[in-house]
Parts: sequence; structure tokens; C-alpha cells
Amino acid sequence: MVCLEMQCDYIGSAMTSRTLRKRLHHGDVDGKKMEHLETSESDDLNVPLLGNYSDRHAEETTLEEIWDDERRKEHLHWTLLFSQLIAQWAQWLASIVLGSGSLIGRLLTFFTSTQNGASAKLFAPPLSPLQEARLRYLRQRLQVPFDGSRMEHQDALLELWRLAYPDKELPPLQSDLWKQMGWQGSDPSTDFRGGGFISLENLIFFARQYPESFQRLLHKQDGTRAEWEYPFAVAGINISFVLAQMLDLQSAKPTTLAGIRFLELLKEDEMAFDNLYCVAFQMMDAQWLVKRASFMDFNDVMKSTTSQLERELALEDVSSVKDLPAYNLLRR
Repeated sequence: MVCLEMQCDYIGSAMTSRTLRKRLHHGDVDGKKMEHLETSESDDLNVPLLGNYSDRHAEETTLEEIWDDERRKEHLHWTLLFSQLIAQWAQWLASIVLGSGSLIGRLLTFFTSTQNGASAKLFAPPLSPLQEARLRYLRQRLQVPFDGSRMEHQDALLELWRLAYPDKELPPLQSDLWKQMGWQGSDPSTDFRGGGFISLENLIFFARQYPESFQRLLHKQDGTRAEWEYPFAVAGINISFVLAQMLDLQSAKPTTLAGIRFLELLKEDEMAFDNLYCVAFQMMDAQWLVKRASFMDFNDVMKSTTSQLERELALEDVSSVKDLPAYNLLRR
């Protein structure tokens, strides 16, 4: 990025009993404009403010400064244009010629993230029709709120109870019995504000695909637990919400490394989000035990979980959820 430093001189006019000469300096320190004002006094009122410079010389200096400024602007314009062309070329080469899965391709994709000197966002490679369809379907799921008045949503909630407690009788939709699953009150529908219906789908998927891990986390069977444990169901809703944010799924195209790597997982697995959810839930519980956390530490545990998950998604040999090291924590 081209950095320009500017210095502006201002010569004041004569005042009643003395001459003031002022020079205003502009600097850029850590991105902040700083100004410094120097003032000098002269007892001789006859000293010309421009010293020995003639008006002619002042005019030439002004014109020269104008031309210099125009040349700098033109140079900056072509520099930015050239950097954009290079970034576009690198992105094309990474995604089409070398393929986004190769190491060199990924490095070139990283290069495009520093356009115009900004550390910013990455560019996702072009998606296949299959990836686009799966991503579109996932986004549609994310937009569905939980609605306790809809029969299919009520049925899904009861299905979760059957999977969690196969030997227990189904409770009413509003009952204190729901609290033992980790809902905050007697009406689970009030806990879906952030997660939406997909968070309930995630819990059901977890219970069906990895029943042993689901039961162990539900009943807190692993490790030495805290006196104040995290509520299982509410934690599950939070994980759905945080995972969608981490993967940048609300953007037209993900611009985070984790989000771009997730698009690659969609090539192999239509249910990549749900499987990644199960990994994240198991990973969160492992972090909880390592940190000897209690209820008030939940947010810190979630931050550690997302950081670890981002690191694993960045690994070179990960092309599916099953390639993640933390996937080995899950048990069927």
C-alpha cells in the first residue's frame, strides 16, 4: 500500500504588535492524524513574511507542488489498478489452473487477501453446481425460525426426547421434565431465539448418527465434572449459532479461511454442517474438562473451541469432516 506523507506550510499575517510565523505539520501515527503547531516571534515588524523569496518564485513553487501532487495521484491510480489485476490473475490461477485444493493454489488464494495492503478477506474459489446447491439448501435451513405452533416442529422436539430418553414417557410440550435435558424452562420453544430450527435438527442428527457420544454428553459421563455444569440442550443451540457465524454462512460467499475450507467439505458431504456440529459439540466438552470449567466459563470455552476448530479446518490434508483430528473423539 502506498503511504503518502504530507506537510503543509501556512504563513500567517502580521498582527497588531508582532509578527507570528506558523507552521502546521501533519503526520500519520498508527493511523491517526497528528498536528503540531510551531510559533515563532519577531520583534522586527519590517521583516517580510516571505523572506528573500519573490512573488515569482512563490508562484513557481506552487505550480511545481501542484504538478508533483498530480504525478503522485497518477502513480497511485496505476499502482492500485495493477495490484487488482495481479490479485485477479492469482485468484484465477489458483482456482482454475492449479485447483484450490493444492498447496500452491491455496497460497495464491491467500495472496488475494492482501489487496491494496489491507489484511482482509479471502476470496472463495468458484463453486461447482453441486456445492452451490448444497450451500443454498444449508442457507435455507438457517433462515427457518423455530415455531412452536407448527406441527412438524413440535414433532421434531418430541423426536429429540425419544432419542434422548428412549425408556421414558413423552412429556407434554410444556413440562418441567424438559429441564433435565438442559432447557432453561418448562417450554423449550423459548430457547431457540438464536439457533432457529436448524439447531434442533442438529441435536437430532447428533443423537441419531453418534448416539454413544450424544448420551455421554447429555448425561455428563466423561471426566470430572463441575458442580455447575453447562445445560446440554441450550449449549447445543449456542454451538449451531456460533458455527454458522464462524463459517460466514450469511455472506454471499464466505470470506474467512474456515468458511472457504467448509465449502470444500461440502464437495464430499451434503451434511457437512451437521457432522461438523457434532465434532464441535464433542470438542467443546473436551475443552470444558481440560479447563475444569464451570457454568460462568461457557463463553471462554466456546472461544477456545472455535479457535481449535479453525486450526483443524486449516490443515492441509483435511478434505472431509472425518479428516479432522477431533472427529476421532466421536463415538457411535
